[in-house]
Amino acid sequence: MLLTSNSSSESHIASLIAAFAPDPDWQRDLYRKLHANPELSGKEIETARMIARELGRFNAEVTTNIGGNGMVAVFRNGPGPTVLMRADFDGLPVKEESGLEWASHKIDYSGQTPTPVMHACGHDMHTTALLGACQVLDSAREHWSGTFIALFQPSEENGAGAARMVADGLAEAIPKPDVCFGQHVIAGPAGQVSSMPGAALASCDSIEIVLTGQSAHGSMPHNAIDPTFLAAMIVIRLQGIVGREIPPHEFAVVSVGTLESGNSNNTIPGQARIVLNCRTYNEEIKAQLYAAIERVVRGECKASGTTVDPTFRYFAHGPLTDNTPEVFRRVRATFDQVFGPDSTDATRWTASEDFANLPEAFGAPYLFWTVGVTPREQWDKALAEGNVAETIPVNHMGTFVPDYEPTVHATTSAAVAAVLTYLRK
Repeated sequence: MLLTSNSSSESHIASLIAAFAPDPDWQRDLYRKLHANPELSGKEIETARMIARELGRFNAEVTTNIGGNGMVAVFRNGPGPTVLMRADFDGLPVKEESGLEWASHKIDYSGQTPTPVMHACGHDMHTTALLGACQVLDSAREHWSGTFIALFQPSEENGAGAARMVADGLAEAIPKPDVCFGQHVIAGPAGQVSSMPGAALASCDSIEIVLTGQSAHGSMPHNAIDPTFLAAMIVIRLQGIVGREIPPHEFAVVSVGTLESGNSNNTIPGQARIVLNCRTYNEEIKAQLYAAIERVVRGECKASGTTVDPTFRYFAHGPLTDNTPEVFRRVRATFDQVFGPDSTDATRWTASEDFANLPEAFGAPYLFWTVGVTPREQWDKALAEGNVAETIPVNHMGTFVPDYEPTVHATTSAAVAAVLTYLRK
């Protein structure tokens, strides 16, 4: 849908974006350096230094090392609202298979096994776009008034970065934002900007369940309380929760990511471990889902006669991304003017993000949107042939690399457009 506006201010924003566009060579070189040198979550030391050096070009107050490698740049420009825009910058343990000249060949040797590292989720593009927006807004100060905060967040992939920045004194480092923005690149027509009100990305949690049975020799199963059998029954019963307890019009996912038990062919082990990944779009459904999971586990333990209660550890929390309708309405009008038919309705994404921890810490409204990165010809061909899922690279794949020109233009322009929706004179 196109949200109509009887004001010329959105058209003015489009003109400003064109007039103050970042230097294309600088932005391209920056992107390629970021892409070729990814670092894993919590280890983004060189990436943070690179971002800090770029921020030194602007008239901004920069604070580094917030929650680890996080940083903020505060652009003060007279009276007016305070607007925060966030970009994440950690990479993934994925081997790049793009074949590009600037492909990542990085190997992380800090663990027991050498691990290839890639920007397989587009965080390098997020960072390039936000730095480009910094250049536009720094150059166009006569056209806006207020305070712009560029926030660069580490450790998004493990769901910890935003919360760590908040816990490490983010509120003391920046003025309280009146509105917050974030964006994410995804598979889709390159340069297409998609937004929606309400629940846009799922909330998620991982749940580690430890089951304690009783070990015995494999020849004497009657002396055991078999945690492997118990775990198997739990996995089967868990699949019935969504199908039989969650209303059909609601969304919930329970995926078993890990099932571990035993180390010997002739020993019934004493413990088993299950790790779940769960996602919902509704806090009430989430509470119902988690209560049902614990009920099933405890019930199966009782049926097996265990003498030790199961343990539950909730971790890797991703909050529900629930876009504020009023913020969507205002920004979408700007997007429609700036991007025309490439400003489209988003559909709910079952992925999860920790971005919402930032606005929630300040009680601020927010909007999070997505930008397509797939070459248009490739996307249209796959759509016509009905094999999008089979042929189009998606986030976290070794071949997921944005079509650079339309993507960097759209992500940079979207960031500037959202900010100027609130700060334009």
